[in-house]
Parts: sequence; C-alpha cells; structure tokens
Amino acid sequence: MQRAHLDHILHQVLDFSPDTSDIIFTVNKPVQAEVHGELVDAKITPNPGPLLPFQVEAVAMCLMGRNLRLYEDQLSRGSCDLSYELPGRCRFRVNVLGQKGSLAIVMRKLTSVVPTIKELALPDVFYQMSKEKFGLILVTGATGTGKTTSLAALIDNINLMYRKHIVTLEDPIEYVHEHKLGTVNQRELGLDFDTFASGLRAALRQAPKVILVGEIRDRETITIALEAAETGHLVLGTLHTSDTGQTINRIIGMFELAEERLIRSRLMESLKYVVSQRLLPRIGGGRVPAFEILKSNLRVKECILNGESEDKTFYGIVESGDAYGMVTFDKYLANLFYENVITEDSAMTYASDKSRLAQMVDKIKTARGEKVTDIEGLELDHEYERKTSLF
Repeated sequence: MQRAHLDHILHQVLDFSPDTSDIIFTVNKPVQAEVHGELVDAKITPNPGPLLPFQVEAVAMCLMGRNLRLYEDQLSRGSCDLSYELPGRCRFRVNVLGQKGSLAIVMRKLTSVVPTIKELALPDVFYQMSKEKFGLILVTGATGTGKTTSLAALIDNINLMYRKHIVTLEDPIEYVHEHKLGTVNQRELGLDFDTFASGLRAALRQAPKVILVGEIRDRETITIALEAAETGHLVLGTLHTSDTGQTINRIIGMFELAEERLIRSRLMESLKYVVSQRLLPRIGGGRVPAFEILKSNLRVKECILNGESEDKTFYGIVESGDAYGMVTFDKYLANLFYENVITEDSAMTYASDKSRLAQMVDKIKTARGEKVTDIEGLELDHEYERKTSLF
C-alpha cells in the first residue's frame, strides 16, 4: 500500500465522523471509527468491506515503513507503538498488534494543538501542581481516559509560566510542545532512548527541572523516578491504575518484602499528588472526565509509611480531605450528576463505592423533589400482630 492511499482512507474516515477518537483495522471487520466511546463502521470509497489479513498487513507495513525496530518489537513482543502524521490534518498514536495469527491496528487521533488546563476544564489542583519545584506527581487511569492529554496541559502551563528545562520521555510523542518561556526537549522511545529506565537515568545528566515519564512500567523506572524526585527534580508520570489508593499500593507491590519499609519511606517523602481519571458519557453526547485527587499531607504520609488499616484508608483520607483540595471519584461523580452532566446510571457504573454514591445521589434527588425508589404500593400490615399472637 502506498502512503497516499492510506492517507486517502484516513481522510475519508475523519470526514465521515470528525469526532473520531480511534480508527481500527482488524480482520473480518470493516474499517471502524470509535466515536464517543462506541464503534461505528466508517464509510469509505471504494468500500473494501470486511478486511482480509493481507489488507491489514499492508496498512501495518505502510505505517511502520523501514523502521526495523518496529518489526522486531512486533515479532518479539506481539505489538509495537509508533506515531503517524496525516499532513494538514492531525497526528496519530498507533499500536500494531498480533491477534489470532494476523495483525490488527489501532490509531488514536491526537489534536495538533496542545490543550490548556482551562480548555480542558481540569480541576484547579493542576495549577497548584504546576507550581511544585520537586517531587513526584502521578496521573493514573485506564487506557484512553485522557492521562496523556492532562499531562500535556500541565507541561504546557509550566512551559508558559516558568523558565525551566523540561525533558519528556514518550512512547510515542503525542503532543508536540513549542518552546515558550521554558525549553522542552521531547524524546521518543526507540528513536532517542531504548527503555524508560535508561532514558530517565540519562535525563538526570541533562540538567532538567521537570521530567515527564510517559509510563512507569516496572520497579527500575519507579526507583530512578524516586531518585530524581529526591534530588530536586519534578517528575511527572503515568500508571495504569484505577484509583489513587491502588496507585500507591501498586508501586509498593513492585518491590520485595525486604525492601518495603525503605520504599514506603522514600515514597512518603517524594509523592506530592496522585490524580486518577475516568471518562464517562455526557448527557447530550460526547464524554466528560471524572477525577479522584490525592494530595500529600501528614495523614497520607502516615498511611503510606504504615500501610492501610480498617479505620485508616486512602479512600477515607481523600473523602475527608476537602480542605486540601482532595476529592473522591464518588463525590466528583455526584457533582456531575447534580449539574446534569451525566445520568444516574453512568454515575453508578463508574463509582468506586456504589453504596456511598447511592446515598449522595438520593440526597440530590430528594432536594429536587424526585423519587428515590421505584418501589410502590407498600403499606403497613395491621393484621400482623394479631396473626403472630396465634402461634
């Protein structure tokens, strides 16, 4: 396949649905676009119908070009990551994966302009994070929840406000930052460094004030990230965890039992913020992010050092940490429901503690004068006492 042919297909998919977030090529399915979280068959001309294995392979080879590393990664690891630019339109983050003896391709559309904190309507805590001079800040969530976009906005704000050298380690580079008041050097896995651990170790010798680690995948990377945070750098990173408490426990769980006390102590001193994200369907179309925010304080540090107990959990600390700017997913979801941004069903589906969220939702519905239960026709059994006295 020629690159011009692939570009023509991509243009047609994006023309068909400008709100496309992902384009998927997989065997026995037509070319698909993900729009607001749901897959639809894209309309392209000529329409190839369900794709055959050689057609998907042709697209993959066009995307990978002559980069031997990508072929080696795909063969040895089962998948490879790369970036692809559609001239005059947008850029894509691409994953080529093996499945059932053939290939599949997922192309995530990236915006050409780096979004700002204000444009994304991120919580005000992101402005506070921009002011941090050193320490560790983690943004977590499942794949596709917007972690990279939130971090790009955070980097952009630092770049706009401070004269700092910023080094990013990404796989692949998604948002291209311009030099503003700060200086941003962006490095891509496979082209500029071989592993996140080695890239992060090298970054310590590149005089940065801020280091972005695209993904913290193993204990070696988190060890070097903690070392960087301890030596006066601001380290930003992502993990694939579902909430703030799980993030801390996941990091501690990367280490042997004999190392646990030491890693708890180091993490206690270095961790500044953990922000977890989830994406929900918005009423009227589109999606809206929900956040859980943990900010380091004395109670958080004590819980990191000594571990969670029955009466002291990260969830409980975040729930009672309003004064510090902390918020649980459940409170954030309840607020979105209160503002009529999401439905009750969506809120309950994405809740961390469904019983607590149900209580908050019921209070909101009661204040609105709405029913809080669908159970009807209940009445007292006045004959109950007489009936039971007969036995």
